[in-house]
Amino acid sequence: MDEVLKDLFTVIEARKETLPEDSYTASLFTHEKGENAVLEKLGEETTELVLAAKDDDREEIAYESADIVYHLLVLLAMKDMDVTDLVAELEARR
Repeated sequence: MDEVLKDLFTVIEARKETLPEDSYTASLFTHEKGENAVLEKLGEETTELVLAAKDDDREEIAYESADIVYHLLVLLAMKDMDVTDLVAELEARR
């Protein structure tokens, strides 16, 4: 699983560097709100996940969980962290 996270993080880092105009990821790095835009998305997606869980909608739970992980990885990239920081913390909690 951590290979999927690493691969996605690599794409996020590339978009951060190249800032393609048609990239949603790049827009998060160039958005005038910057970090606040990502934090707001994390809050929004968390609320959507809670609602999906209350409805016991497995498909929606997976979808919203993926949105949270994606935006979390964007936040890590914004803070000049790496996905390995996340994986190390998770491993420490085993």
